[in-house]
Formats: sequence, structure tokens, C-alpha cells
Amino acid sequence: MADRYLTFTGTAPGRFLTRRLGLPQPAELRRWSAERPGLDGGLLHLTAGKSDLDLPPVLARAGLGEDETGRPAAVVVDASGIRDVEGLAEVHAALHPVVRSVAASGRIVVLGAPLDPADHHQAAAQQALEGFTRSLGKEIGRGRTVNLVRLTDARAAESTLAFLLSPKSAYVSGQVIEVGGHDPVVPDDPDRPLAGRTALVTGAARGIGEAVAETLARDGAQVVVLDVPGAEQDARRVADRLGGTALPLDITAPDAGARIAEALPDGIDVLVHNAGITRDRRLVNMSAERWIQVLEVNLASVLRTTDALLSSGSLKQGGRIVATASIAGIAGNAGQTNYGASKAGVTGLVRCLAPRALAEHGVTVNAVAPGFIETKMTAAVPLFIREAGRRMNSLAQGGLPADVAETTAWLAHPASGAVNGQVVRVCGQSLLGA
Repeated sequence: MADRYLTFTGTAPGRFLTRRLGLPQPAELRRWSAERPGLDGGLLHLTAGKSDLDLPPVLARAGLGEDETGRPAAVVVDASGIRDVEGLAEVHAALHPVVRSVAASGRIVVLGAPLDPADHHQAAAQQALEGFTRSLGKEIGRGRTVNLVRLTDARAAESTLAFLLSPKSAYVSGQVIEVGGHDPVVPDDPDRPLAGRTALVTGAARGIGEAVAETLARDGAQVVVLDVPGAEQDARRVADRLGGTALPLDITAPDAGARIAEALPDGIDVLVHNAGITRDRRLVNMSAERWIQVLEVNLASVLRTTDALLSSGSLKQGGRIVATASIAGIAGNAGQTNYGASKAGVTGLVRCLAPRALAEHGVTVNAVAPGFIETKMTAAVPLFIREAGRRMNSLAQGGLPADVAETTAWLAHPASGAVNGQVVRVCGQSLLGA
């Protein structure tokens, strides 16, 4: 369903009226397209404190030249060397003169360091960057985003910086992403980084799952479209369009993992847990059946299938698991105790399994946590609730399935091996939760 309010605020009368009434003024976001794959403008690289990061070659490969206009499309502030409260003044000094000049739909990325458990002054200063970043994201406006990346090695963060400094991250703001030390895998074809890899997407016959399958196929993956037998016709339609294969299967079946392994004897490089359902009721009115259905599809099947595919070796070395969490599992949502529990469970799975899966199987485990995404399901939400969902984020609009798909594709990228155990919210920096 079209966002008429967003369209209206893009007109002269709409801008005048919303400004006078103090109403949200969302800006149309620049998203990736084949015709315009990058941001329009250059990059401004600033440093606060003393840094040991070798950033220039990594930033050059992000596709943005040096800004020469005074209106940068992106600003990267390297604050990884900040170790005390006094050093935070350098962050202010670096950004204060330029923040107003950042182009519409521009990007600000602050680089920080992991918190040093042996130095509470450094830890306090680096944690302060999180509050700074989230706050700036809520005030900067005009479709611009602000994110924090904690890293120790610029090369390991190359895929992350390329994502955050591109139109692909249009609906990702106010996030803190930790990147470990890991030698990146450089794909042969940067435009098709998943070429030669097999990606299985559950719940892929429609909606967000279909968008994820489409984006992974664009990036070169051989996509397997998994959905329930009742959606087989839609699944085959999507698979045929993408040059992939359909796999009709109830993901809640006890032997689903074994049947996937049997159907894909050559293994899987990317596993995307997207299948999910809602059965909303307040707890006082929720039957045991509604509770069990949601927990079974959204969480239990994810656990069983992941365990089966890891133990069988079906997930290849260097593989990627990307699960779908939700801001409902982070902030909670009235009428969704079952859904919120299931999605919070996904977050627990990711954070606990990630280090072990990487050490034992060479597989990373991450999650995307969508906020209000414009789908057929949200189009059926009552008008006032729908409008609240759209406006209650820093970008004052709903996201698109493509926003979740692009974030998934970044986490699935061969060069994203240093990103592990992360839950990245795709919510326009929702005002709900952190």
C-alpha cells in the first residue's frame, strides 16, 4: 500500500503544513538500483584521536571518491583511538562543522574500538560513542543514517563499510556492529559475490522471503526457494523467475533438516531462516494452540534445522546462517507475547551459537531484526496503527522487503566472515527498544 503521507510531505504544501504543525517530515530514501548503485557524491574521512587503522585503501574500494564539494554523501569518523572522556571532544570537533552539510540520504559511520576490559576509562569513552551515534541518528533527518562499527582491522570490515556507505543500507540506522579479526575472502566478481554458492531461503514464496531470494540471486547465488507444500505454486513461480529450484517442505517437520540435506547433497553455503507466522492475541485471550504454533514455526524449527544441517556437514566451511528476529523480540509488543518470545529466542540462538559454529564449522551466525516493513500483512493493519508503525522511527516511514534483503545479502557475503553473532535491526532506528 502506498504511503500517501510520505508523498504529500514531498510537495510544497505538504512541507509547509507539516512544518507548521510539527509533524514528521520523512524524506524519500535512496535505495540501490542497477542504474544508481552508489551514493551520489564523495566521502569525507575524519579522525578523532590517534588511530592505527589503515583505512584509506578500504574506503577507496567502497566506491566513493574524496568529497570536493563541501556536501559529502558520506562521512567516516575514525574514533577507534579514543581512550578517555577528553578524547570525546575530538568527535564533537570533527562532526560539528560538517554534519549539516551531509547530503540527503547520506551516511555517517563512526568507527570505534572494542571495549577494553582492562581499561575502564577506554571502555567508558568507547561506550559513549554508542549513545552519541544513536542520538545523532534520531536528530539528523533528511533520510540520512548514522551507525557505529567497532573494529580492530579495517580489512576485515571492508564488506561492512561498503554496505553502510551504500544505498543498500537505506533503512539501517542507529546500529552498533562489531567486526572481529578475520581475513576476508575476496570474491572473484565483486558484482556477483555469491556466484557458485547455494542459498536456501525458508518462507521464500512471498513477501520478505521472496525479496531475500531475489537479492541473493542477483548477487550470483543458486537459490533454493523453500516454503510449505500449500505454497508450492508460488514457490515454483519465484524459483523459475530466479533460475533457482523450489523445495516444498513444512519446516516444522521433525525430519525437515534431514530432508533438506537429502535434497541438497552438495551442501549449502547460505541458510536464511525467514519462515515465520503471527497468531496475535493478548495473553489473557491466547490459547495454547496459538502459542505453540508460533513458537514451533518461528523458533523450534530454526533450532532443529540448524542443528541438523550443522551436524550433518551440509553447511559448508565458510557458510553463513542468517536468521530473522524482530524488534518485537527486542522491545516487546502488546498482543504478541508468543511472537516476541519466539523472536527473542532467535536472538539468544544467534549470540550463543555464533562463536561455537565459527570455531567448529567455519560458519557465521547472524540475524536481521525487521521493524515496520511494508508488506501485504502490514497493509491489512488498521489505519492508525499502521501510521504509527510507519512514523515511529528516525526515518519516519516504513521499510521495504528489499531493505531486509540487502542486509541479509551483506551478512551472507563471502567477505563478511568477521561479522558474527550480530543482530542488526532493519527498522529505520525504531523508537521502540534500543
